[in-house]
Amino acid sequence: MTDKNIKIVITGAAGLVGQNLIVELEAQGYRNLVAIDKHRHNLAILRQLHPAVQTLEADLAEPGEWENAFDGAGCIVQLHAQITGKYPELFVRNNIDATRRVLSACARAPLAFLVHISSSVVNSVADDDYTRTKRAQEQLVAENGVRYCVLRPTLMFGWFDPKHLGWLSRFMARTPVFPIPGDGRFMRQPLYERDFCRCIVRCIETQPDKRVYDIVGDTRIDYVDIIRTIKRVKRLRTAIVHIPIGFFSFLLRAYALFSHKPPFTADQLKALSAGDDFSGVDTWETFGVRQTPFEEAVYESYCAKPYSDIVLQR
Repeated sequence: MTDKNIKIVITGAAGLVGQNLIVELEAQGYRNLVAIDKHRHNLAILRQLHPAVQTLEADLAEPGEWENAFDGAGCIVQLHAQITGKYPELFVRNNIDATRRVLSACARAPLAFLVHISSSVVNSVADDDYTRTKRAQEQLVAENGVRYCVLRPTLMFGWFDPKHLGWLSRFMARTPVFPIPGDGRFMRQPLYERDFCRCIVRCIETQPDKRVYDIVGDTRIDYVDIIRTIKRVKRLRTAIVHIPIGFFSFLLRAYALFSHKPPFTADQLKALSAGDDFSGVDTWETFGVRQTPFEEAVYESYCAKPYSDIVLQR
């Protein structure tokens, strides 16, 4: 289906994937977009960048007028997720409770196709609040009866990123010393947001029912080499210093005591060093999306205009 006038409802639209997805959808000619998010600041950024997009500020874990936005929708892209947090209740509320309400609202659009954005962590050896609730979220989608597909991306980076590589990039630019846990030889498979969003658009158009796609960054690169690439691309002189993992984890836990929303947690450090090696579909063969070379993608994300200077709030 390539009707550019279909109504597309996007939940969690003001987050990292949502902001990039709306850029991509508008670039490809889609105009009937409804963006729902509860983050007032980030939603205001979306409104400023995309005045033609209908925006709704709403907490999806609560009933409300936002449910009416699903009337007549041709496609629903489910992006909302709690990725980091200090308390298990946050993950349950935003990954489970909110998903139940969204799936219930899908009944207002019986012909709509649901593109559910999951995560590669469902295949991970990690066992934390995020991983457990993302697995449960996928099960809710599969059992609901809607037509759907599931995309499971690996660690993502790109425009607007307030966490992950975006935060690391900005931290490196303002500190003379950058700490690396252990030897930093933790293999990662980072996925560029713009490439991932092009895969989402392809799913909106082809509607592959009950298909699950693991989408992995083409580049296999150690964490320390990711940091070196960012340093090189941004032409920084920051010294890279290796710190024992145990002490690094202690510092993260100590920081979390004073930060309401820590950008990097001890659980994420554990996941980073878990040794995951994901396999995924060939994005060119499956979606017609050829992935951007890693260093080029890093440059676009953190140096190139027009969006590299815009950062969302966590």
